[in-house]
Amino acid sequence: MTLPAAAQDLLPPAPYAYKQLEDPALEAKAQALMETLRCLKCQSQAISDSDAPMAGDMRHQVRTRIAAGEEPEAIRTWLVERYGDYVSYAPQNKPIMWPLFAAPLVILLLAVLLLRGRFRRNTEDSGK
Repeated sequence: MTLPAAAQDLLPPAPYAYKQLEDPALEAKAQALMETLRCLKCQSQAISDSDAPMAGDMRHQVRTRIAAGEEPEAIRTWLVERYGDYVSYAPQNKPIMWPLFAAPLVILLLAVLLLRGRFRRNTEDSGK
């Protein structure tokens, strides 16, 4: 069952995993994009810095697509569709994300209301 997973690491790296593009402008574009993409196997390391085979494959995909003339945002979109939002350090603003940002504010508001009620009760009790 684990044989296919073990075989994946035995494959030679993709051609552009460790080889830069010949055109410095295209390589700079690729590097800028690779620094904003997260390696899925490492602990939140950018694919430009990771030695994981998967990061090498992702670098190869980025460089190949940049060399073919594809725009970095289109490549990012393709990678997000393929691997999920976690692959990008710059998450997209989606409606499903609002509860994530609103939750701390709601918790803070509830804490203020509870503390206010508790202090109000304590001042009323001490005044009697």
